[in-house]
Amino acid sequence: MNDTNADLPDQPPREPPAGGRTPSRLRRRLRHLLLGIDSWIDSSIYSGGVGLRSTWDGFVAFTERFNVQGPPRHALSLASEAMTWGAVGAVLMLALAVPAFQETSDDWLKRAELSVTFLDRYGNTIGERGIRHNDTVPLEEFPDHLIKAVLATEDRRFYEHFGIDIPGTFRAVLSNARAGGVVQGGSSLTQQLAKNLFLSNERTLERKIKEAFLALWLEFHLTKNQILKLYLDRAYMGGGAFGVDAAAQYYFGKSARDVNLAEAAMLAGLFKAPSKFAPHVNLPAARGRASVVLDNLVEAGFMTEGQVFGARRNPATPVDRKQDDLPEYYLDYAFDQVKRIVETLPRSYAERSFIVRTALDPNIQKAADTAIRDSLRQFGKDYGTKQSAMVVMEPNGAVRAMVGGRDYGESQFNRATDALRQPGSSFKPFVYTAALMTGKYKPNTIVVDGPICIGNWCPQNYGRSYAGSIPLINALTRSLNTVAVKLAESIGRGRIVDLAHAMGLKTELKITRALPLGAAEVTVIDMATAYSAFANGGYAVDPHAVVEMRTPNGEPVWSFAQNGAKPKEVIPPEIIDMINPMLNSVVERGTGRRAMIPGTKVSGKTGTTNAYRDAWFVGFTGNYVGAIWFGNDDYTSTRRMTGGSLPAMTWQKVMAFAHQGIEIKPTPGLGNQPAPKLDGAAAQASALEIEGVQRPVTLSPASAERLMGLSARLREAASEPARRPTAAIAPAPPPGASLVGSN
Repeated sequence: MNDTNADLPDQPPREPPAGGRTPSRLRRRLRHLLLGIDSWIDSSIYSGGVGLRSTWDGFVAFTERFNVQGPPRHALSLASEAMTWGAVGAVLMLALAVPAFQETSDDWLKRAELSVTFLDRYGNTIGERGIRHNDTVPLEEFPDHLIKAVLATEDRRFYEHFGIDIPGTFRAVLSNARAGGVVQGGSSLTQQLAKNLFLSNERTLERKIKEAFLALWLEFHLTKNQILKLYLDRAYMGGGAFGVDAAAQYYFGKSARDVNLAEAAMLAGLFKAPSKFAPHVNLPAARGRASVVLDNLVEAGFMTEGQVFGARRNPATPVDRKQDDLPEYYLDYAFDQVKRIVETLPRSYAERSFIVRTALDPNIQKAADTAIRDSLRQFGKDYGTKQSAMVVMEPNGAVRAMVGGRDYGESQFNRATDALRQPGSSFKPFVYTAALMTGKYKPNTIVVDGPICIGNWCPQNYGRSYAGSIPLINALTRSLNTVAVKLAESIGRGRIVDLAHAMGLKTELKITRALPLGAAEVTVIDMATAYSAFANGGYAVDPHAVVEMRTPNGEPVWSFAQNGAKPKEVIPPEIIDMINPMLNSVVERGTGRRAMIPGTKVSGKTGTTNAYRDAWFVGFTGNYVGAIWFGNDDYTSTRRMTGGSLPAMTWQKVMAFAHQGIEIKPTPGLGNQPAPKLDGAAAQASALEIEGVQRPVTLSPASAERLMGLSARLREAASEPARRPTAAIAPAPPPGASLVGSN
């Protein structure tokens, strides 16, 4: 045989790959492994599905034994749906109740509401705010007829239900449906207590859900008698009285222990609507409501008709609660400040009752109340204005008087602190001050009063005429609109807003073309605060009614001198020396002549808005700053009333009174310049007197402080012999304690 390879040289054998396996064998083995895994997964899924199917078939076969047909099946379906939606509703209600449960802290039962007694700057009591609980009367000492009257009227099944009276609720719903309105309440006494303790009076579904949950919570944590006692002590009873005992003291001058059946019926009738049935407000309504309570006593089976007959024949007669006018708007403002101060106190501080000395000057307050009331009565109809507000403060921010409206009894809305109104030209001093601070303008800088248009807006002066080239001081004196707009365009409106905010305006000042003409909205107290920077030499101050706070035993808590905001310079002294003479020129030679005060230099600015909706005068001396506004709550126009008319006249009456019998301080920038002689309109305005108000000679703040400190030390010394036998050390009385109640 022929061997084809015979002549070929010998070749070395090939080396196998590392590990001894060829690549093809490695791939085959990897392929087999993956196929095995895939097969295992497929078989496992199949086996699992077969097992689950078998298990399900077994479960279905088992449940077939319980198969219900016909009406029972429908009943079960409805029950199942009800349970499902009930669970959803329970979760939803629980979510709504969570915020309410957060109020139930560990110390909720011990927590008392804020109670404040206010003193004026001299230490005389001027009023109270907040509530003072009197829970010293045990439940067993309340008269039986009083408790029965309350339960018969508020919750006859109180000792039977678990916090929510379901039958009573359905009964109230049916009664209200028949009457077409709310004639019967469905809340149990426990629900009412939950509302009083933790919730507000808003009528919403969310509040009712929270109320129900909290009622259950109260029933779980307290006994029935404890709940009833809390209800009798915490419910508002009108007249500023909280709790039955406080109401008995207020309306009848006696403890709740001593009220007779007629008086108990009248007290029990107050729970529903204390403002409507308070005997000092509407005695016939209170007696009518008391008669309903007596009917409830008989209907509930708690008493017989013979037992209540005497109370029907001899209805209760409350004590006379007529009192002098109080500075209600001022007290509301001071109380708001106290609440903010209390929030800053340490959480460990448990005291909730305070004696607060305010900056109120009762004489200026009465003068302001009387002047505004007289002005509206005499001139309100002629000028078409029904409302006014005024704030008088010292240049350091201490509020001496506040009037929030013509009648607190008619409206408690404080127009001095809460009403947003356009200031008109009384805003222009901010524009001129910002212009002076740029260094580009001086009081004698010549400006051109002429037409100006920004887009399609072309402002005009009050008299629709132009003065041509005039000094800047004359432009402010004559309150020229076009010059104010040109200044704003020259320096930038943002600079004006920043300055106004720095001086004390807290409201948003929208940067618009009409901003320099007072188109933004401000409050009366903010305007007085901002003008204080002119009166004190350029410093921004914090307006405050609260001077100091003490506990009832005299322990100091807070004082403005130590804890209040410190003045901050916002206007350089050289600018004050320029702007204040310009504002003085407004009063002595311009639109504010009716605000001139005999013997006193006055500076300020009038303000009148479009359509005569708002009229202002804001002015100051070295002693006081005052801002006053006239207008209507519904923003209707007045009858061409300007800031230089009724506002300036009324401001002059109040401030002329305030400057009597005191040392006249010089105004920064004006020095000791003599006051001008009054003539014409100014002389006529100064001749107006405030009927029934006389300004006594008063002490300076420093002298008043020293006098009250001396009085406190004398009082302490006088009580020293009485304290020695007990070896007890009583706390020092608060400043002015010896003057409380004196006039």
